[in-house]
Amino acid sequence: MTNAFKADAERNQPPPFEDVNLFASDAALQDAVTREGGGHANRSLIAFGLVCGSQDAFERGQLANHQPPRLETHDYRGNRIDRVEFCSAYHELMETSCAEGLNCAAWLHLAGRGQDHAADQQVARAAGFYLAAQTDSGHLAAISTTHSAVPALLTQPSLAEVWLPKIASRSYDRRREPFEDKHAVTIGLGIGEKQAGSDLAGLSTMAQLANDNSGRACEYLLTGHKWFLSAPMSDAFIMLAQTPQGPGCFLVPAFTDDGERNAVQFVRLKRKLGTHSGATAEAELTGAFGWLIGEPGQGFGAINEVMTHIRLDAAISSAALMRQALAQAIHHCEHRCAHGRRLSEHPLMEQVLADLALDVEAAVALVFRLARAFDRHEDEHASAWRRLMTPVTKYWTGKISAAVIAEAMECMGGNAYVEELPIARLYRDAPAAAIWGGCGNELAQDVLRVLQRDPDVASVVMDDLAEAAADDAHLKAAHARLESILHEPRLLDGRGRALAEGLAVLAAGTILRAHAPAAIADAFIATRMGSLSRQTYGQGVDWAETKSILQRASPNC
Repeated sequence: MTNAFKADAERNQPPPFEDVNLFASDAALQDAVTREGGGHANRSLIAFGLVCGSQDAFERGQLANHQPPRLETHDYRGNRIDRVEFCSAYHELMETSCAEGLNCAAWLHLAGRGQDHAADQQVARAAGFYLAAQTDSGHLAAISTTHSAVPALLTQPSLAEVWLPKIASRSYDRRREPFEDKHAVTIGLGIGEKQAGSDLAGLSTMAQLANDNSGRACEYLLTGHKWFLSAPMSDAFIMLAQTPQGPGCFLVPAFTDDGERNAVQFVRLKRKLGTHSGATAEAELTGAFGWLIGEPGQGFGAINEVMTHIRLDAAISSAALMRQALAQAIHHCEHRCAHGRRLSEHPLMEQVLADLALDVEAAVALVFRLARAFDRHEDEHASAWRRLMTPVTKYWTGKISAAVIAEAMECMGGNAYVEELPIARLYRDAPAAAIWGGCGNELAQDVLRVLQRDPDVASVVMDDLAEAAADDAHLKAAHARLESILHEPRLLDGRGRALAEGLAVLAAGTILRAHAPAAIADAFIATRMGSLSRQTYGQGVDWAETKSILQRASPNC
């Protein structure tokens, strides 16, 4: 024990939670990555876990949130510049995440940059994203939109041929320059409009055909207003706009072909509750140049693929925020004493921490099983899981994250409510991950659409869950409850949330039963699917092997 740690112990103060390997200290994460096919990346993840858990990384995360971006609309001569200025810590976070390939890892092989295990890159990337989110989740919006834009661009080969090589780059180019002058680019997202929200049928931005050159993407001019423009300093944006044939999906560059600024004007930056490190702008399009992606009137299909990938990232982020909050709470309670014992040794505290650990482990199991489905989407079962369980996983992880983090804050007491500790920031950031890519009712509606329009998809998933439930009485009963709801189609419209939560808990239970230590699986299944009525954490686990659960979840073991 160092002198500094001895002094902390004498003052009954936990040592700082820093310089911890976020991958090597997380047994649930390591098991999930290996189980779902990402084990080939373990060595690089150990190195990245050390980077993300370092004192320097945590300080950069804090600094980037304490010095949020600012908008400069004009230069000193009155010329329009529409530039968002970030602090150096933000750019350092972006450089670190891009160097790890979080912006492009799943697409490197498509850009001719050969790699082994190309089919398992979604799981490996998900693990890196999970680690980076624990340092700071705000900068990952630009990382996520860049990565998620690629499936849409691939539907327009003429655009993919030009843009993919600079997207699929493990580097970050912060310069505000035309595309031709940059060695790496990022892609932002502009979908939401103030009169429409999640109802994309209310889209009012209009696209007028500029010209149609043979062999090139169709060129349009877009006019309208974007209420939420994510990652506004990106080199291009995926946007929706109305064409005469219906909604179209467009790639709108920051600069036109002649090197001039495109007609995308930033009105203001949103003053958000959390994710202060990243910027979200409100923008006016005044004849902004853009290329059509896909066919006119088929924009929803292209954008849905983008949003599916964003939802995976949002679910990963929710799970990561929960894990970091739990790790900090356990670390605090293992080093602080009260009434002659460590806080973690008091039965009530031990049960609360263990109960929180169950949900975190379940969330990790779900998001990495989902990532595997993205890797293996050509398989019928994986494709069905991806289709149905993307909104389900995103729904459940987003819904429980704020409650998990709030309870973790209570375990740490008043210190957790001040800005010097990052757990307050985790709590503010949790709703952003829950909202990003679709709120609760929107996700529940998507679950219902899958059940109603693609019943074969639901049948494949339900059959797989039935097989995984095996002879476990709680799992079989939970499966039977879901089947009974599905067999009452007239009542489905009001049961979307019940189905989403039920599917998430059942799926997590089956994964834990098959792969987690018995102490984890037994306690999760009995408490989440049994008859006990619960409103708060720490109830109904007094019989469980809480010490074993805590030992597995502890970042100090």
